[in-house]
Amino acid sequence: MKVKVLTLGCKVNQFESQAMLRELSENGYEIVGEDDAADVSVINSCAVTKASEQKAVKMIHRLRRENPSSVIVLTGCMAQAFPECGNELPEVDIVLGNKRRSDLIPVLNGYLAGQTKLTMVEGYGKNDPYESLFVDDFLNRTRAYLKIEDGCNRFCSYCIIPYARGRVRSCSLDYIRKEIAAFAGNGYREVVIIGINLSSYGSDNGLTFSDAVSAACESADIRIRLGSLEPEAMDIGTLKKLSGYKNFCPQFHLALQSGCNETLRRMNRHYTTEEYEEIVCNIRSVFDNPSVTTDVMVGFPGETEEEFRRSMEFVRKIGFARVHIFPYSRRAGTVADRAPGQISPEVKKERAALMAQAAKQGMSEFLASQIGRTESVLIETLNKDGFYEGYTMNYTHVHVRSEENISGLVVPVRITSAKDESCFGELISADL
Repeated sequence: MKVKVLTLGCKVNQFESQAMLRELSENGYEIVGEDDAADVSVINSCAVTKASEQKAVKMIHRLRRENPSSVIVLTGCMAQAFPECGNELPEVDIVLGNKRRSDLIPVLNGYLAGQTKLTMVEGYGKNDPYESLFVDDFLNRTRAYLKIEDGCNRFCSYCIIPYARGRVRSCSLDYIRKEIAAFAGNGYREVVIIGINLSSYGSDNGLTFSDAVSAACESADIRIRLGSLEPEAMDIGTLKKLSGYKNFCPQFHLALQSGCNETLRRMNRHYTTEEYEEIVCNIRSVFDNPSVTTDVMVGFPGETEEEFRRSMEFVRKIGFARVHIFPYSRRAGTVADRAPGQISPEVKKERAALMAQAAKQGMSEFLASQIGRTESVLIETLNKDGFYEGYTMNYTHVHVRSEENISGLVVPVRITSAKDESCFGELISADL
């Protein structure tokens, strides 16, 4: 039977979708593209915002309309956090929670034999084991993702994810070594280490986050990059240890959310702006030419004009290489959804635009600081204008021309200029 997996949300979902595709293929299913007709359609959903949930609903409606006889499986965080959605979506044939993902094949085969709608969602407990999914292949042949941690214990007041993912669970170091070696053996040049709360790796099994990164860096001579991090894990000892690995990519995506301490407290974040700034200063003192990127939320309940102004000033002060800005989105089942002082969509839109302007200066200054440097660039694509595009170790986006095909290679590039959100450079070695 033909099957396709459609993925919404984060890189963790992308990793888990690859694991499902691998298992489906090994059990005789034919994998087809997302736009192809399929006998079975699996939607790996996201629940981080109401908008992400609405995307899944629209996708379900479209799949049923375009292929009325297809079996539709809804899995992922939306299915886990809101199992009642199966009753609200008659198009869905199987609702499979995150904890039951390993049952996909027997559940699917059972449904095909009996044709009875199924909802299989099991709640998480405190001592659930880590689900070790083996993935050694991605559609992207240059960069792969490796999930090493699942779950979150933080309970930020705006977030539903602890309910959709359970408590922190970490994989073994042997699992990391095996996966990195497999990716390297299949020709990947870079692996991105990811998790639901990546910084919490090891808090459940006596290991540390730096243990995991060290194991990855020592397993193969390929670039190791980190996914999104909570700031507190980046203590000076950890930073110095990671700086000793030549294949460690000095890009740190440290989730800020707000540059105002009062707002951070209402968000139930576990740091102050002063502590955050110290971590950034430590990163910049330990690493040569690192980048610090972040997420910033605007319009959180109770955010006054003064609090927003302070948040903007902090973003300008830090000078991030890149900032992902998003308006607060109400999420049923969270503390913030019931909080007073909800901000209107119009004000949130206005604040997002103002924050984007504040962030633009930092990005421009960072890109300008790259001019004149020679950096290793992992080439990913050739665009319609004849430029190869790729990323440096610190994740600066670079355009470069070459008469030879350099796709998938790591090449030395001298950066000569910057424009918009990218840099341009020249290849300085013909010995590829």
